[in-house]
Amino acid sequence: MASSVLLLALLAVSAAPLVMGGDPDILTDYVIPANDNAGNITGDFFTFKGFRTALTMNMNAPMPNNANFTVTKATMMEFPALNGQSVSYAVLMFPAGAVNPPHTHPRAAELLLLLNGALSVGFVDTTNKLYTQDLAAGDMFVFPKGMVHYQFNSGSQPAMALSGFGSAAAGAVSLPVAVFGTGIDDAVLAKSFKTDVPTIQKLKAGLALPPKKP
Repeated sequence: MASSVLLLALLAVSAAPLVMGGDPDILTDYVIPANDNAGNITGDFFTFKGFRTALTMNMNAPMPNNANFTVTKATMMEFPALNGQSVSYAVLMFPAGAVNPPHTHPRAAELLLLLNGALSVGFVDTTNKLYTQDLAAGDMFVFPKGMVHYQFNSGSQPAMALSGFGSAAAGAVSLPVAVFGTGIDDAVLAKSFKTDVPTIQKLKAGLALPPKKP
C-alpha cells in the first residue's frame, strides 16, 4: 500500500511540469532551420525588422474612419529564430473606433503595453467573471493564458500597443470566426443562441470572414 502511494506521488510530481509547461524546452542554444546549417548563421538570423514601419508611423496622421484593427506579428513563422525560445511579439494598431474582437491565445498569456492613445480592454475567466480596464499610454495589462479577451479604441484618436507572449507560437482563436465562419450548421447556432436561422444568417452576412482555405 505504501509503495503504491509513493508511486502515485512520484507520478504526480513528474507530471506537474508537463501540466504547467508552455513551449517544449530545446536541447540546443537555438534551432537552426532544416534547410540551413550553423556555419551560415549570423546576427541577421537573430534580427527582426518587421516592426519598423509600424513603430515609426506618425500616430497623428489621419486614418480613415472605417479603418480596421491591424496586427503585425513576430512569431516563429515570421521570425524563425524564435523557434524554441518561448517568446513572441505583436504590434497592434487601432484606428479610432476599432476593436480587436473577443479571441483567445491557447498557448500563452499576453502582456500588453499601450504605447500611444487609449484602450478599453477586458477578459473573462473560467467562472464567467469579466475584468475590464481603461488604459492610457504607458499602462500594461495581462490577459491570462487561454482566456477570452478583447481590446477596443472607443476614443477619437488612434492607439498603438505592443504585446508580448510566452510562446513562440501563441495561436489566436477569433470567437466570431470560430463560431460563424467555420461551417457550424445554422440550426445548431440558432438553438445555441436561442434565436432563429435568419438571424444567424444575418450575423454571418455582417461579418468580414476570412476566405476558407482550400
